[in-house]
Amino acid sequence: MIPIFKALDIIKSQVQILSTEEIDLTEVCGRVLAQEIFADTDLPPFDRSQMDGFAVKTEDTRTVPVKLKIIGESAAGKGFNGKIKRGEVVRIMTGARLPKGANAVQKVELTEENEGCVTILESVKENQNLIKRAEEIWEGERIFELGEIVSENMIAPLAAFGYANVKVFQKPKVLILATGSEIVDVNQKPKQDQIRNSNSITLKVLAEKCGAKVQVLPSVKDDFENLKMQIAGAVELKFKSQIPNPKVLNPKSKVPNEQSKILNPKSKILIISGGVSVGDYDFTKPALRELGAEVFFEKVSLRPGKPTVFAKLNDTLIFGLPGNPVSVAVTFHLFVRKAILQMQGAKTSQPQKGFAVLQQKIKGAKERDSFLPAFVETNEQGKLIIESLRFSGSSNFIAYSRANALVFVPKGEILETGEVAEIVFL
Repeated sequence: MIPIFKALDIIKSQVQILSTEEIDLTEVCGRVLAQEIFADTDLPPFDRSQMDGFAVKTEDTRTVPVKLKIIGESAAGKGFNGKIKRGEVVRIMTGARLPKGANAVQKVELTEENEGCVTILESVKENQNLIKRAEEIWEGERIFELGEIVSENMIAPLAAFGYANVKVFQKPKVLILATGSEIVDVNQKPKQDQIRNSNSITLKVLAEKCGAKVQVLPSVKDDFENLKMQIAGAVELKFKSQIPNPKVLNPKSKVPNEQSKILNPKSKILIISGGVSVGDYDFTKPALRELGAEVFFEKVSLRPGKPTVFAKLNDTLIFGLPGNPVSVAVTFHLFVRKAILQMQGAKTSQPQKGFAVLQQKIKGAKERDSFLPAFVETNEQGKLIIESLRFSGSSNFIAYSRANALVFVPKGEILETGEVAEIVFL
């Protein structure tokens, strides 16, 4: 059993960054930048008015009220190209270029216009109601760094500086395989001793949120040879099944008895849920070893998620996650997410961490670090507080569904009410 930090270091050492591609700006949200982004012009590119009003020389407004002559207009997209002199003003609109000779803007509410002239009712200071050229950014200045994940808020700067196409890292290809004779499809009614396959759907959503391109494989019953065949096909390993006349695992397939067409998409990560413990029907680790996989670790000092497996086979990284739904989610957030983001060259691959105050006592595990589901919110005093959930174990996905964070409890410790605890935001 290895500590969590060592498991993370091993994962990092095995991840290779994918190649890059150029995509349209409209498709770039959520992708990882494979280039630095620079401003190709000053922003704003000229002294710009913040108000509808009049561009003036401040020395003309030292004594007010003062009557000045209107000699033109400056609008957004159509600036005034002349130069104002003493005693003159230019009508100006919000966002318009400041005319030469002017050094401030008086807003229209503090003026009175009459027969080609305007009376300025209050004095203005130099640069009042202006945004100066390059006040936001200078031409050539770096805006975004290599490895940043593009958010919705980053789209406007990318567009403003002409990045119609953006260089990003390719999406990792992820395959998901659920195991267990007890699981049935989500659209089926479980019979006695059966449960619906929630893990595959959960993993698909989580992996896609991290930027992966995901395919869910047909689930596999607790059959050693079938599991080996499915894994081998997923990683494109040449493997001759020992099952005579194997049946297609997906009975709805339009290509019957051509298992390879279902099992052989190119993949960089294979996620297997279930079958990673030491029970009589836990075949994941034996199947990986018989196929020749290099198993880097198979037990982590973690609650929930102790029997997590990380391996490599035919250049495909393989995560074997426990079958319980909460264990699946927690181990994905801690381990699989890291690999998916690192493949895309992301600067930050770990979940965001923070600290909050406990509202209830939480007891940790004796020999393992715990990451337990919790609901975090801000109280009336502005403090971030932790409301622990009624978490009865790693199968309690109802409690987990309300969680927005995981509370870290070091092994062998009890965190008391009022203590500050480390959290991982979900």
